[in-house]
Amino acid sequence: MKYWRGYIAAAALALLTWGLTEFAKAHGALVDMVYPYMSRLIQDFLAQWTAGVSVCLWQVLAILLAVGLLASIVAMILLKWNFVQWLGWVLSGVVLLWTLHTGMYGLNQYSSPLADDIRLNMMVIGDSATPLINATTYFRDKANELADQVQRDENGELIAPTFQESAEQAKDGFDHLVYEKNYPVFAGVTTPVKELGWAGMYTAMGISGVTMPFTGEAAVNPNTHPVSLPFTICHEMAHRMCIAPERDANLAAFLATTANSDPLYQYSGYFMAFRYCYNSLSSISTSTAANACNQLYEGINDNMRRDLESYWAHLDASIDDNASDFANNVNDAYIQASGDESGTKSYGEVTDLLLSWYWQEIYLPTHVDEEVEDAFDPFDEEYVFQEGLEAANDQ
Repeated sequence: MKYWRGYIAAAALALLTWGLTEFAKAHGALVDMVYPYMSRLIQDFLAQWTAGVSVCLWQVLAILLAVGLLASIVAMILLKWNFVQWLGWVLSGVVLLWTLHTGMYGLNQYSSPLADDIRLNMMVIGDSATPLINATTYFRDKANELADQVQRDENGELIAPTFQESAEQAKDGFDHLVYEKNYPVFAGVTTPVKELGWAGMYTAMGISGVTMPFTGEAAVNPNTHPVSLPFTICHEMAHRMCIAPERDANLAAFLATTANSDPLYQYSGYFMAFRYCYNSLSSISTSTAANACNQLYEGINDNMRRDLESYWAHLDASIDDNASDFANNVNDAYIQASGDESGTKSYGEVTDLLLSWYWQEIYLPTHVDEEVEDAFDPFDEEYVFQEGLEAANDQ
């Protein structure tokens, strides 16, 4: 019996984790009333506690765990421990970590979407590509405008601030969302993100940032291209604020960057919004979408085109295909295990949110007069009389 205690413990923890997840699925409204606030309090406390350490504490802990696992293997061999018993306790340790992750952070996948928290009405566009074309055009034009405002060297390349300066600037955008836009969902801790250690390894895998709930640390790869770095910083900070779904974290990053007073942050937000919408538009297999993509790309100005080409070249030169495929598969499995069936596709699903934001915040306010003008008022006698007179003349 003693050989199976580890497996029994692992099974009990797995059952507990499954029960928590199923309860969250079945009682989302109840969970949403309590869990996000408790989770954010935990993350805020951990983030403030680990902020005093410049390196990522979770990476140090990961090394210690790896060393401990290796030491236990050596001890098992030298002391002739039973392998089945040893494996059971290792398995129970792994399941314990996942149970803690679920309890501390993971159930945020089942809380209300960010769209509800910021009062964003989701738009249904059907089969028409026109709304997406309009939104993509808007994001391109804003990025074009800001591309000429950011600092550049004599070759036209972006002059990026230091990583620490960029990290400290992110607070400005989130503060604006909380105190000016009245979005309390962004009222979490805004301590600067940390530099992700072992940057070369993560760069090869195409990983630009990691947020670790166990330590409340949001970390960003310092090798991230300058044009996308502010967006990535805000994305990871949104995760630390317990905005768990990737699509929602991307929307939060867009809102926080474009609300920032720094032109480079604003540029990063509109640049990435254009990329997401343009990629979605290019995936539509119609002549209308194809022609629109060509026209949109031709309308990119010189500075933005230089940044876009530099961004693509940076990715091509730094990412290893095998390492990237491995990391993508692991990340896809993690996201699905956390409760999002879309997996890594959820990153690109931010397009629907960006389109709805554009429709609500940009399109409708500028077209409201036209809609009122065209509306039929049955109590307007002059309107009714003129319409009747025109109809009579037509007969």
